[in-house]
Amino acid sequence: MIVFKVLSKMGKVVSLDEERWRHVLEHPEMNNQLDRIKETIMSPDEVIESVHDPTILLFYKLYKETSVTEKYLLAIIKALNREGFIVTAFFTDRVKKGEVVWKKKP
Repeated sequence: MIVFKVLSKMGKVVSLDEERWRHVLEHPEMNNQLDRIKETIMSPDEVIESVHDPTILLFYKLYKETSVTEKYLLAIIKALNREGFIVTAFFTDRVKKGEVVWKKKP
């Protein structure tokens, strides 16, 4: 069952299914973060292509206040043709290295 579908900043329809949502919730700080995950996908600060897999896109958005202080929310998307799905999402301190696919203008 699909938890949600949104149109990403990269123009792909991205979905989160129940199995992947359960995986995301293995990070306790991700409880009640569905809206932020959607926001990160639709309006990221930066999108990076994975150095290990060009079909993986890393969507980052900085949140000044979270349950774990100031952090980036990272949503990892597997992109397939015109669609994609969320592999996982969690808070992190830094943006990983990789090719910048898109960056928000200051």
